Amino acid sequence: MIDVIVAGGGPTGMVLASELRLQGVGVVVLERDPEPTEVVRSLGMHARSIEILDQRGLLDRFLEVGMRHPLGGFFAGITKAAPEGLDTAHAYTLGIPQPTTLRLLTEHAVEQGAEIRRGTEVVGLTQDDDGVTVETSAGPLRARYLVGCDGGRSTVRRLLDVRFPGIAARHQWLLGEIELTAPLAEVTARVAEIRRTNLWFGVGPAGNGRFRVVAPALEHSAEPPTFEELTERMRAIAGTDFGAHSPRWLSRFGDATRQAEHYRVGWVLLAGDAAHVHPPLGGQGLNLGIQDAFNLGWKLAATVHGRADLLDTYETERHPVAAAVLDNTLAQGELMALEPGAQAVRRLLTELMDFPEVNRHLVGKIIGIDVRYDLGGDHPLVGRRLRDLPLRQGRLYERMHAGRWLLLDRTGLLAAPDGVDAVVDPTVELDVPAALLRPDGHVAWVGDDQHELDRVVGSTPAGVRPACCRPRGE
Repeated sequence: MIDVIVAGGGPTGMVLASELRLQGVGVVVLERDPEPTEVVRSLGMHARSIEILDQRGLLDRFLEVGMRHPLGGFFAGITKAAPEGLDTAHAYTLGIPQPTTLRLLTEHAVEQGAEIRRGTEVVGLTQDDDGVTVETSAGPLRARYLVGCDGGRSTVRRLLDVRFPGIAARHQWLLGEIELTAPLAEVTARVAEIRRTNLWFGVGPAGNGRFRVVAPALEHSAEPPTFEELTERMRAIAGTDFGAHSPRWLSRFGDATRQAEHYRVGWVLLAGDAAHVHPPLGGQGLNLGIQDAFNLGWKLAATVHGRADLLDTYETERHPVAAAVLDNTLAQGELMALEPGAQAVRRLLTELMDFPEVNRHLVGKIIGIDVRYDLGGDHPLVGRRLRDLPLRQGRLYERMHAGRWLLLDRTGLLAAPDGVDAVVDPTVELDVPAALLRPDGHVAWVGDDQHELDRVVGSTPAGVRPACCRPRGE
């Protein structure tokens, strides 16, 4: 029996597979497509995802092929200077196309020992008291758990019959990577002029002499776009197609906003776009999925090993985070509308973002560093992740590569419980005597009481079995 089957070999699935293998869990990733897609849906990574890479020792690989862009206020396309005092050591955006991100994450998952089966599609599933049988295009597989990371049109979610309420797509865009004969200066000037009044249109360099184009579609369609359709929309909006030719790939996307009612049904869970979809405003989708996987991985591993059953906390913690992202992307969409009322609100928010607190608050939402899980207690650090901190030897994130619990002890008086690594460092930049970090870097406890530390570490019940085939709470 396989410990965990991950359906979907995108960034969410690969991060989850790596996290599970880091904890010694057997993983098979099933990916429907025989080859990785060349479609560039995401162009970069935000601070919290960059922190995750750093916490697992992967960041240097990404920095070698990506480009750091200065971070600034950019809510709904409103450009402001970068706010000061952001709670991160990575206050930049890492420009890196999604196919490159996926390649690096896949390489890491394979290095960790994950088995990846391409050209294999999930077509059915059944649950019983001991696990899940997954019917695939290559035959049945048996696993203790299945995680659907298979995108917004998730087969796993459909087979579970989990409701996916929300707002249907109201708009649709064409997306493509092409070559242009027009000079870059001409393209840049014309696009800048258009974007004064139409933020839904864009043309920009994609590297290797190619350009990435996004343009509002004339009408909704479920069919793949054609090159003629894209150039027609370019001419209608810009008055020219800039000499477009040689399309590398074409796609279309909409602004549907939906969230799964449940992230877990028995032995099956959902993560990434399978659990939530939203407009791509602020570039949050890939990052949200990676962060889902980072939250779920260590919890699922602990459950597989019988140490604890924390799986219900995955939904409890991540569902509100995704709901907040859905809200902020909806708000950004309204602020980018061309109606007079929307433009009036946009002008008002543009003024408000000159206040550093407002700018910092909105940026924190998009880059993911404002997330605080409700872990009980009143201390403001509990539930938050810690930024990277200098230590007497090295730095904090270097001590987190193994994905273990970590005790930062400034007192030198505490004994680390079993399964917890300890760093005794009175110089660490903390305003508390000690802090206990979960494998995902979020603070689970602060204080100096040994009894309370032991209680927190030992407070999760082991061996709890899920109610098979029923959503949590039913």
